[in-house]
Amino acid sequence: MDNYLEAGGALISLWEDLNKDGHPVPIWFDWPQIEGDAVELTCYQLCVIAGLAQTPAYAKALLKGNEEAVAARLERQKILDQENGPIVTLLVDEQALYRPVGTAETMREQLEHLIALSERSNVTVQVVIGSGEHQGNGSSFVLATMADMSRIAYIETAIRGLTTDDPADLAEVSRVLVDLRNRTLPGDMSRDFIRKVAEERWT
Repeated sequence: MDNYLEAGGALISLWEDLNKDGHPVPIWFDWPQIEGDAVELTCYQLCVIAGLAQTPAYAKALLKGNEEAVAARLERQKILDQENGPIVTLLVDEQALYRPVGTAETMREQLEHLIALSERSNVTVQVVIGSGEHQGNGSSFVLATMADMSRIAYIETAIRGLTTDDPADLAEVSRVLVDLRNRTLPGDMSRDFIRKVAEERWT
């Protein structure tokens, strides 16, 4: 398909990007198009910073220097700068702020980038507090709301990744979101928390 569309390897790189974190992608690989067409995205990633919010250095360290995968990940981030791009909510696992990826400088830069993103009008960053049991421990996901208000989710588990609009799957994602949001700090407090971790842990 990449050759047919003369995409110059872009589709292959995007496929590798979503597959690099250790989770297989669905047989039908349609998520980048969905992500680009969405009016709202809610992202939760276990243990690491979500791909849409990663700095180049953080992505490079996480993807073990795979330049094509890094480039694909950064390409996906362009939706944050689109004039009519989606409203994005990033629910950040507290442990991701402390888990070392790359150098201390890489982590400090990444946390500063999260703070900068949180100051954008189209991005909300909230920290999910606590290392105890919560509904988000089982998977990472992105929930996309489309222009017609339909919803589609990309769900990652330890076994597989899938794109789904199945009502039962969406209901489960919604249930997890309720639990996660009950554990998040408000935007301003999240920003202050991230800044404190950057100063105390990564300076």
